[in-house]
Order: sequence, then structure tokens, then C-alpha cells
Amino acid sequence: MTPASPSPAQVRRGLLLGFVGVVIFAMTFPMTRLAVGDVSAPQMSPEFVTAARAALAGLLSIVYLRWVGASVPACRHWAPLALCAAGTVVGFPLCIALALREVESTHAAVVSGITPLGTAVVGAMALRQRPSAGFWFCALAGCALVLSFAVWKGGGRLVPADGWLLLAVMCTAVAYVAGARVSGVIPAQQVICWVVVGSLPLTLPATAWWWPVDTTPSLAAWGGLLYVGLFSMWLGFFAWYGGLAMGGIVRVSQVQLIQPFLALLFAVPVLGEQLDPVTVGFSLAVIAVVFVSRRTAVGQPKAR
Repeated sequence: MTPASPSPAQVRRGLLLGFVGVVIFAMTFPMTRLAVGDVSAPQMSPEFVTAARAALAGLLSIVYLRWVGASVPACRHWAPLALCAAGTVVGFPLCIALALREVESTHAAVVSGITPLGTAVVGAMALRQRPSAGFWFCALAGCALVLSFAVWKGGGRLVPADGWLLLAVMCTAVAYVAGARVSGVIPAQQVICWVVVGSLPLTLPATAWWWPVDTTPSLAAWGGLLYVGLFSMWLGFFAWYGGLAMGGIVRVSQVQLIQPFLALLFAVPVLGEQLDPVTVGFSLAVIAVVFVSRRTAVGQPKAR
């Protein structure tokens, strides 16, 4: 039986929830930069921020899962949940924390703008779909834009931080696809909860091991950590997945196009970073390429 299409009111509420989720995620880069500091004024280590944000979300998720009476996922679901954890809990936060020690969050926002495109590529491969030539053209154009921007910011060469950012995009893409496949059988909001709860045997000891004892992080750094643990790692997914479920994936996912630009704007008041016309131009160009890619056809897998 084909599920009913969402009503106009549901679409509006879904778009609103999706927008809230995107705003929360857009703050991740400047808040992570606050938590780790930069080379001249380091705060918390990238390893500690990675572990602590997931541990905080995991402890909160235990309370939430007990409150809603959630059932433990079946054994067959733990493999994709583990893959989702590898990207969401370890890969993405660690890579961006390492990168943001070296580059500004505006730089990271532009490079990460190809995340929706990367997710589409991974999803097409996982589902054995056949993207159109136009889609692959957009994928190559998006990568070319990001690499050109990175080379321009690096004074004619790529820097190690760009490698971390591209790896973060790959981790996010794999994690999103793995999580989406599980969300077909587990309530979407519970997926991220089980991911971070299942990671607690790793994240709690890691948090204690890398606890900052040789440095005294600022209150702003602790605030950045609290944000990425409570919002970026947890509540943001509630709003995002809730919006996708209510308003429809195709409609609501378009809201993510504005995330890189919002991240650029948030970096100005939070970190005092300056926006230049070239950075804004590259960001808008990446957004345009991703927008066009979502309008290209993706064929279904061949029947066997």
C-alpha cells in the first residue's frame, strides 16, 4: 500500500523542523572551533571533543530511550548502526576537529558544502542506482569547486586540513546512508540514540583518557563542547529526522542546501571571522551545483 502524501500543513511543519535541524548543524563548525581553539591558542584536544560530545549524547539517549520505552534493535540492525557510529561518532567529529585547529570555520563550511552530493553518490552506489550523466557532471563540478577553493585558500596548494575535511564529508555520507537504511525499521529519532548509546563503551573511557588536565579550557570552549554534544550530536537529529518524516524526504532535504551559507554567517558573530567575496562566491557556487544535482535523474537498479 502506498503511503499517503503529507498534507500542506504537514509539509509546512516538516520544513520548519528541517530548517531548525539545519540551523543547529550549521553552528557545528564555529562551536567546534570554539572547543578546540586554533594553533596559536589551543583549548581542548580534538580527541577529547570527539569522545565527549558523543558520550554526553549517549548518556542523554539512555534517559530518552527508557522514557519512550524503546525496544533494543535486532541483531541484524547493529552492523549498519555500527557503520553509522563509525562515521557520525568518530569519523566526522574527529576529522573536523583536527581540521578546525588549522583552518577557519568559513573554510570548513565551503568544503563541507558538497556533503549532500557525497551522500547522494554513496546512496546511489549502496542502492545500485544509475545516476544520470548530468548528476555525475555535477558531482565532478562540485569537487572541482571545492578543490579550487582549498587551493586558493592554501596559497596555491592543498593543506592537511583540506584532507581532513574531505574525509569528514566521506564519513558523513556513509553514516547518513547507513542510518537511513536502519530508520526504515526503527523510529528515526531512535536511530541516533542507539548509535551513541552503543558507542558509550568506547566514548566514556576515551573521554576520561583525554580529559584536559594539562590545560585550562576557557568557558567559551566548554560552551562549544556543550553545544556540539547536546545539539549537533543529539537534538539536531531529532529535528532533522522529524522534519524528513513529516514533510517528506524529497521536499525537506532541499533545506540542507542553505547549511554551508548559514555556517559562514554564524562564524562572523561567534568567532569574529571575516567574510570575503571569494569565499561567499564559492559557497554560492557549491550550493548551486548541489541544487542542480538534485534535479537530475537517478535511475533504478537493473532487475536481475
